[in-house]
Amino acid sequence: MAEPILNVDHVGMQFGGLTALSDLNFSVGEGEILSLIGPNGAGKTTAFNLMTGFLTPTKGEVKFRGVALKGLKSHEIADLGLIRTFQRTSVFPRDTVFDNVLIGLHRQGKLGLLEAILGLPRARASERAQRERAAELVRWIGLEARADDLAGSLSYGEQRLVGVALALAAQPKMLLLDEPVSGMNASETHTFVQLIRTIRDRGVTILLVEHDMPMVMEVSDRIVVLNYGRIIAEGTPDVIRNDPAVIEAYLGQSGKKAAHA
Repeated sequence: MAEPILNVDHVGMQFGGLTALSDLNFSVGEGEILSLIGPNGAGKTTAFNLMTGFLTPTKGEVKFRGVALKGLKSHEIADLGLIRTFQRTSVFPRDTVFDNVLIGLHRQGKLGLLEAILGLPRARASERAQRERAAELVRWIGLEARADDLAGSLSYGEQRLVGVALALAAQPKMLLLDEPVSGMNASETHTFVQLIRTIRDRGVTILLVEHDMPMVMEVSDRIVVLNYGRIIAEGTPDVIRNDPAVIEAYLGQSGKKAAHA
């Protein structure tokens, strides 16, 4: 494994008397695609929320690029380059695909309000650069042919692609994808797998939570499996698909087909 970019060091999380995570301990190597999987209720979303500042661990710590994240707000963690997407799509349906991405870039802008209002040279140069970057991101997600279409007219899968473009607008060093292919058809899932690989090839580390086991097995370099808040297995897709503890965990939720995918 490459030098770790994210370290989850013996993390625990309790909600009152309920233990949601117990002694979670793993790393993600820079440039790696790692999947965090497990049956429903295993603690995957809680783990994501701990990594991105929405929750604070009751035990242990998370470090990103050597920086301890405990006590940092979600936007401060994002400023470090750790960006997440959410299960729910969040496009502006009455704006075009291009304008959705441009809005995301404007949110990252450093211009002052007065500069923007007066249209000073620095503001005009920034606007040109942002429009060029927006066009590049639209091409990156494969929607250049639909750049001028309203985002609300896109399929669910295409809207998820726009959501990824908005995340990429923040220039992540690492991207956390929360069930990215949920609700997609087979063709959309295939397109998304290719996009994930392209994102990684351009220098962004990927950590994803996903229930689509064929997709996970296809795209992942390594997989970490949770059950009841604990890690029960870790390894390559070939190791995980044949691990007895993983098979048993999924069988407990009638998931034999998923575990053997």
